[in-house]
Amino acid sequence: MAAALVRPVKPRMIAGVCAGLARRFGTTPTTMRVIFLLSCLLPGPQFLVYLALWILLPSEDRAGTTAAW
Repeated sequence: MAAALVRPVKPRMIAGVCAGLARRFGTTPTTMRVIFLLSCLLPGPQFLVYLALWILLPSEDRAGTTAAW
């Protein structure tokens, strides 16, 4: 079973979105950050998706009180 999609507290750099996605998909946070930075070179709404995930994903410390995805 995959980990819940939450923003972790410990390996967080800015908002914890890449670290949460890395934990969910079983990769390292550094790999996920590199993938995100490389995807920003392509046209598309990557930065807006990052901001939306920052707002929508619950933080790990508050995930116990809300339902995690």
